[in-house]
Amino acid sequence: MNIPSLIDSQRTYFTTGKTIAISSRIQVLKKLYKSVKKNEEAIHKALYSDFKKPIYESISSETGIVYRELRLAIKELEFWARPKKVKGSLLNFPSKDYLYYEPYGTTLIIAPWNYPYQLALTPLIGAIAAGNTVVIKPSELTPATSQVIEIIISEVFTPEYIAVVQGAIPETTELLAQRWDYIFFTGSVFVGKIVAQAAAKHLTPTTLELGGKNPCVIDASVNIALVAKRIVWGKFLNAGQTCVAPDYILIDASIKDSFLKELEKEIALAYGKDPSTSPDFARIINEKNFDRLTKMLEDAPIAFGGKIDRNQLYIAPTIIDNPSIDSFVMEDEIFGPILPVIPYQTKADIEAIIDRYEKPLSGYIFSRKRSFTNWFLSRFSFGGGAVNDTVIQFANEALPFGGVGHSGVGSYHGKHTFLTFSHTKAIVKKGNWLDLPVRYAPYKGKNNLLKAVLKWL
Repeated sequence: MNIPSLIDSQRTYFTTGKTIAISSRIQVLKKLYKSVKKNEEAIHKALYSDFKKPIYESISSETGIVYRELRLAIKELEFWARPKKVKGSLLNFPSKDYLYYEPYGTTLIIAPWNYPYQLALTPLIGAIAAGNTVVIKPSELTPATSQVIEIIISEVFTPEYIAVVQGAIPETTELLAQRWDYIFFTGSVFVGKIVAQAAAKHLTPTTLELGGKNPCVIDASVNIALVAKRIVWGKFLNAGQTCVAPDYILIDASIKDSFLKELEKEIALAYGKDPSTSPDFARIINEKNFDRLTKMLEDAPIAFGGKIDRNQLYIAPTIIDNPSIDSFVMEDEIFGPILPVIPYQTKADIEAIIDRYEKPLSGYIFSRKRSFTNWFLSRFSFGGGAVNDTVIQFANEALPFGGVGHSGVGSYHGKHTFLTFSHTKAIVKKGNWLDLPVRYAPYKGKNNLLKAVLKWL
């Protein structure tokens, strides 16, 4: 595929105004919904083929989210796109002020491998709703899923409107060398910096959904069994390959040992005594990531778990008991089924560890104490999170999902995705029935009047 020619055709398609009509956008979203429904079983099979993702997880974290986003956009788009009247300024009297939403133009969506279907189509839905043309670059690490995505898109759209570009680093590099009106990227911090550098050449606006070392703090006031159940679910979903999963636990030292026992119980309840035989536990995406994760287990104080099988790309749910803060497992985001548990004595201990890292994508706290919870939420900066649970903030389309600092730029989900892919244009409609002379030159003798007016406003 000739990428520059593809982008030129999309830019021409956009400038002819074929994506602008709200009714047309709604119709294509409905067509997309039908194609998604038609290919649902193929997506589930593809996700299992790529890394043995359980069908339940495929429904809950992939296809179910896409359906919800599509239904919401179809239902609400007409309202979202309507110009919004805002309060006017007396300085402009008489006038009426509005917010208009216009599409950026030709956009690029680069999707990751960990949720390859949902994280490709969710931003696409918002980009279409906002009136853009789109090129999607799905992950080469999930070839089966990427192929089904291309089938879905080709069933609904012509390439000059929405296109899929398959490939690896060479194709991504060529895509980033082009001029775009907007770039939406989900992936690692390392690649996110490359995307940001490429976008900066043309001052292209971006959304960067990245990651980070997400802390999870547990105090002594909690129901340990319930906390363990919720953490096992959030951490080992998709075999830990989730950007919002808790990366490490900071727990009150007085309950750490009891908590470790509950974790072991909950893992056995969820995945059996041998998780390698469980149909509900996914695999690591590839050998490169497998080798990176197994290196974290070398000389680590493993409380339980730790079994690996390179042929199956299997790493058991593993708990590490109080690793050194300078160990490899605590160096960077884990992104796998390995969970360090570190005891703390004071708030200062918590601060010393969390402050070692860049601002994470998510933060979690388990506590029955409102003051302790409020301290955590106000003391630490992170993209979003939950109190007394994990990961669930991602499920609410009314909440903007995104990072801060090194964990990302911008946000999306639901209406927020529409706004992300829209330029908000500020418009003042000035009345003609009154034209106050005070603003016009010559200004002599008007200074005090101007000061008085500004003070009164």
